[in-house]
Amino acid sequence: MTLAPKLLFADPKGRVMEHPYLLATLRSGEELVPPQDKPIPLPSAGRLVHLPGRLPVGLDPETGELELVREIKMNGKTFVPSAVGALLPPGYTRTFLPGEVKADGPVLPQWAYTAAAWGEDGPVAWAIHTDKRSHWEPERYSTPELKKIVDAHLARFPDNRVLKQLTTCAMLYRCFTSQNIFYVRDEGAIPASVMCNARCVGCISDQPADGPPASHERMNDGPSGEEMGAIGLYHLEHAPGRTMVSFGQGCEGEPLTRWKYIAEAIRYMRERTSRGSININTNASLTKGLEALFDAGLDAIRVSLNSASKELYEAYYKPVKYGWEDVEASIALARQRGAYLALNLLLFPGVTDREGEVKALERLVKKYKVDQVQTRSLCIDPIQYLEVARDKGAGGEPVGIRTLLRRLKAARPGLIIGNFARGLEERENAASARR
Repeated sequence: MTLAPKLLFADPKGRVMEHPYLLATLRSGEELVPPQDKPIPLPSAGRLVHLPGRLPVGLDPETGELELVREIKMNGKTFVPSAVGALLPPGYTRTFLPGEVKADGPVLPQWAYTAAAWGEDGPVAWAIHTDKRSHWEPERYSTPELKKIVDAHLARFPDNRVLKQLTTCAMLYRCFTSQNIFYVRDEGAIPASVMCNARCVGCISDQPADGPPASHERMNDGPSGEEMGAIGLYHLEHAPGRTMVSFGQGCEGEPLTRWKYIAEAIRYMRERTSRGSININTNASLTKGLEALFDAGLDAIRVSLNSASKELYEAYYKPVKYGWEDVEASIALARQRGAYLALNLLLFPGVTDREGEVKALERLVKKYKVDQVQTRSLCIDPIQYLEVARDKGAGGEPVGIRTLLRRLKAARPGLIIGNFARGLEERENAASARR
C-alpha cells in the first residue's frame, strides 16, 4: 500500500523535518487542497527550502481535516515551524504551490516555490518533467574550468560592456544562458538594455524599496550595436550544433527599448555569417521596433506573458505607454514575418489554469499558430501574486496545469511544450512533422 506523502516543516534554524502524522497539503491559487496528482521524486538538482513567516498546513489522515501548524514540539523543544517548498531545476514545471498560510514575515525572495513533501523513498515535489533535453542539465554548468574560460573570452574582447555584464551573470548568478557564451555552445545571452517600459510585480532585476530583494543586478550601461554584434558573431561562428544568440535577459530591462542598437547588432552579425539563429526574449510592446529587427535578420521571438487576458496581463506587467493590444499586434507580426514564435508563459497554479484563462490561451496559440509554449514557473512570493491576480482576468475554476498543457496542444496541433528554445534544425523537424 502506497502511503500518502508526509508534511514537511522547518525549525528556526532552517532544518527540514517530516511531521509525525500530518500529510502534506497543496495550494492551487487561493485554495488549500488535499494531496492529489501524484508527485515525482525531487530531482537531484532540486532542493528543499523553508518559507520564513509561513505556517505549514497539514491534513489529518484520520479526520480528513486541514490543520494549521502554529507550533510543534520536537526533541523536547517547542517552536513555531516554517512551511517548506521545493525549488526545481530547469526542465520542470510545477503543478501545485506549497500548502501554507502567511503569518508574520517578509515578502519571500523571487523563486518558484513548489509543493513538496516526504514520500516513502525521500522528498517529492508536485511537478511535471516538461523538457528532457540533456544539454541544459545543471551538471554541465559552473564547472571547475569556468573561471579559466571566462578569462580567456575577456582577453578576446577587452573592454566589451556586454562581456563584462555576462561575466557577472555567469560567475555570480550562475546564469546558464550567460555561461553558454563562455562555453561557446547552444543558446548564448546578449544583454542589451538598461531601461524597461513595464513595471512587472515579479521583476527579478528591479524592485521597489518595500519589495523583495531583486535576484539580479541590472546592467547599468547600454552597449553599442557593434559590442553586441561582436559577441554574438563569435558565438554564431564557433558554437557547434544548435547555435543561437538571444537578446533580452533577466539582468536587463526590455530589449525593444533599444531596438535601433539591436538592429545594428543583427546587421553586424548577418553581414558576416549566416550560421545559427538570432532570437529576442521580449514583452513584445513596441511593434515598430520589432519590425525593424525582422528587417535586419531576426528569425525567432519569445514573448513573455502571464496571461492572454488584458486585465490580468496589465495588472502584473503594469505597462508604460503600451497595452495588451500592442503585445498581440507584435505576435501577429511575428507570424506574418515567418519567425519562430514562442510564448514564455509565466505559469502559476490556480490562476493560469482557470477555465477562462485557459480559453484565452487556446485562442492565442490557435489564432497565431504559435510554434512553442515555454512553460516558466513564475518566480514570485505566491501571496504577492495572488494579491495581483485576485478578481482579475478570465475567471472559472482551475482545471489543473496538466489539463492546461493538454488543451494547448490540442488547440494547436504540433505545438511544442517545453522549457528550452529550439535550434534551427529542431524547428525545421517540428514544422515537417506538422505538415
